[in-house]
Amino acid sequence: GLPAALPALPLELTVLYNSLLFTVGASDSAIKGEAEGIRQGLLRVLEACGACGQDLGMEELWEKVLQEVTVEELQVPLHHLGALQAAWWLAASQLESVAGLFQLLSTAEDPGRAHCSEGQNKLLSVIKAWRVPPEEASLPLVQSAKDLKEILCTAAAFLQGLQELEAGNFPTALSLLQEAAGGFCSKNILAQIYTCLGCCAQRMGKPQTALQHLKRALQVDFQCLPALSHVAAVYHELGETDAELQALTLLYEALGKNPPAAASSSPYFLLRIELLVHTPLLTSLLRHRHPSEVKYLLAQRCLQDGRVADAVEHYLDFLSLLQEGLQQQVPLDGSSALPRIPEVFLEAASALEQAGRHQDAITVCEEVVSRTTDLIPRVLRVEERLEEPESSLPGAELAGGLLSQKKESLCCLAWRAAGYLHQGWAWAKLGKSKEAVTQFSRCLSDLLRVQLHGSGIKQTENLQPEVEVLQKIRVLSLIGRGTQFLELGRNKEALLDFQHSLQISPGDPAAASYLVQALWKLNRKQEAAAQWQKFSQSSPGEDGQQQGQGRPLPLYLVSCLEQAVFPDSEPLARSIQDYLGAAAQDTS
Repeated sequence: GLPAALPALPLELTVLYNSLLFTVGASDSAIKGEAEGIRQGLLRVLEACGACGQDLGMEELWEKVLQEVTVEELQVPLHHLGALQAAWWLAASQLESVAGLFQLLSTAEDPGRAHCSEGQNKLLSVIKAWRVPPEEASLPLVQSAKDLKEILCTAAAFLQGLQELEAGNFPTALSLLQEAAGGFCSKNILAQIYTCLGCCAQRMGKPQTALQHLKRALQVDFQCLPALSHVAAVYHELGETDAELQALTLLYEALGKNPPAAASSSPYFLLRIELLVHTPLLTSLLRHRHPSEVKYLLAQRCLQDGRVADAVEHYLDFLSLLQEGLQQQVPLDGSSALPRIPEVFLEAASALEQAGRHQDAITVCEEVVSRTTDLIPRVLRVEERLEEPESSLPGAELAGGLLSQKKESLCCLAWRAAGYLHQGWAWAKLGKSKEAVTQFSRCLSDLLRVQLHGSGIKQTENLQPEVEVLQKIRVLSLIGRGTQFLELGRNKEALLDFQHSLQISPGDPAAASYLVQALWKLNRKQEAAAQWQKFSQSSPGEDGQQQGQGRPLPLYLVSCLEQAVFPDSEPLARSIQDYLGAAAQDTS
């Protein structure tokens, strides 16, 4: 409450500088909001000089103070306070404000110093151009202005590098991040910068350079586990599965031994780079994976690479984690690598089937079937939508909610149908054709719940991925049931299933081959030969193109697709060629 007095202001501003640093250092959390203490300090400086600035914003206030206050004793503490103000603005990503302030500080001291050469980064140039005023022994600082300047330089380069990375300006981002890596920072921050450099190089299409940066991050600080996670991602991109699995295994072990804790930093610095640079992109790049996510990635990669025994082990380990409350371990913000839990069960069943553990696969699928039964409506209508409702129109939120609910119902239906599909193939592998037919029929009966309405032009625009999956499950189930009908000698029923599957998926090579076989077994050899000629004369790329249309199949359906492949067409083709040769001789 004392009136501002010029003789006491240098001490007052120094105390303000030190107290703000103590407050920031004690909180150990990112700087947010405005520094109200700095504003009050500047107003007291103006008050002592007989001026006023209550109605001014912070930028205008600083401009007024630095241009109008010429008292020599106040220049040093004002410069110190200006550097602290720059830290607050930097934390708020107000880069133009920071550049303007340092330009004012340098101009006030020497009008010729605040100059940025062409091609240089303006913000870094003006910070570096600022001449740190000497400290006075009678007014000690808890963190020197020289150290603060170095921290601001590094933080400014780091922050701008992240902004350029997010904007897709990768060469500029790389240059700024390299500048930050050569700056003044603790080991954990240096590891973070190298991790960002690795991610930048990866996005530039330079995986080997990315690996060098990421390995450097781990050399600096092995507790920077996000770098190890990115290493695995780069190896995955390169197709080096052994190295990827090794990285994921190391990551899983490291997460188990040393749960990620707050990274160590230089204890004697109250204001640190960690408190200044905190962007959503950085949070995303440095997100620590949970052990359950890494375990799932190990299982998934092994299954994709055909390492069935390892995949089974990892999937079973992962499923055991469900008993430990997995939802408490994994974030629900969409950043997790985990798919929906029913899909994980189905992938596990697929791995068990490929490992020959058919009964176990049936048991796992039964869990999916039982858990989704109550979530599926008896009839699911997918109607034509002439146009999407504008988000601003009345009822748009309700329409969006209904669409989301319909998608969820379709997902549940796909999971349960896929459970029946896997059970059908498992029973078939066990030689139990009747049980297999029952499961395939349940799958097809489930899929009858979906009723498509409308012209088909826009009716499934927002549901297309789910509808594609359901159609593929239908085709695979028809082929599966048809093969078991052939095993049981029910050739006419088999023929109907293969014909139906070709109506849904014209040109499907497996369905076409089985159709020919069914006709041949029914002694309809002329039709079988005609169909065989039709499919064999189609260009080799047509079937592949048809198969490649749309989106990739879910991983849990890949094994079913492989099981539906016609086993060996050579004997059938030879028989048909002999028949055609004999028919040609008879005609002649």
